[in-house]
Amino acid sequence: MDLFDFGKTWELITELDGVRTALLAAAILGLVAGVLGPLIVMRRMSFAVHGTSELAFTGGAAALLLGIGVEYGALIGAVVAALLLGILGARDADRDSVIGVILSFGLGMGVLFLSFYKGRSGNKFGILTGQIITIDSTNLTLFVVSSVVVLAVLGLVYRPLLFASVDRNVAVARGVPVKTLTVVFALLVGVSTALSVKVVGSLLVVALMVTPAAAAARVTASPWKATVLSVVFAEVAAIGGIVLSLAPGLPVSAFVTAISFLIYVVCRVLAWRRDRRTRVRSVDPAPDLVAAA
Repeated sequence: MDLFDFGKTWELITELDGVRTALLAAAILGLVAGVLGPLIVMRRMSFAVHGTSELAFTGGAAALLLGIGVEYGALIGAVVAALLLGILGARDADRDSVIGVILSFGLGMGVLFLSFYKGRSGNKFGILTGQIITIDSTNLTLFVVSSVVVLAVLGLVYRPLLFASVDRNVAVARGVPVKTLTVVFALLVGVSTALSVKVVGSLLVVALMVTPAAAAARVTASPWKATVLSVVFAEVAAIGGIVLSLAPGLPVSAFVTAISFLIYVVCRVLAWRRDRRTRVRSVDPAPDLVAAA
């Protein structure tokens, strides 16, 4: 089997409406995940994203059992998780334990719901690893509406949210409603996490929501530049993962996570080389003086 049959890949893209719909959905998701990612990394919420994805998995499994759209169940589950994390985990000291409790509960209930489901095993597997090729016009509408709402709300609260993310104590002293912003941002992350389940599944959501932003943070300290790079990295991972998965017919999540990880490694190497040059120049400025002479 040729894993990189580009002729077959191009044929699938041009002839199948479902593939084009999936690529459009991936592009939308890459934008949303890329914009939210730097704030998630800055606020140290990577573990929270994973905990939210587990309740998205629970909601998706419940929806599958009830015979309704998995995406709606995942969205409800993720929103519930986000509310719980935003309210119960508002204090930094409580956040990790609250996430652990929610994560284990969500995973356990999701497994229970899937054990009751007697349908196709592929549907069960898809909740865990993604089924973006099954996205139709109805799913795409939910993608678009949810994404527009997330980006619009984020646009309204971005400046105070960034302020609170950089220095929470100063933001509180300046009268910024930090607790309210924490809940609002948790809800935005919950909705975005639910959208990511269709692409990479509930187990690998971090690959789109966190990894591109973590890679961007390695090469720049500017929030604006990090956001732009995070969007680019997320788009490359999401769209590239779908394109590479078409010809072999393998799960999209494997390629999305591999691309995200490769980008992260490259950014780590670039950051290491930059820091090494900086250290050498600060320790031994003599070469520059000799060159000037």
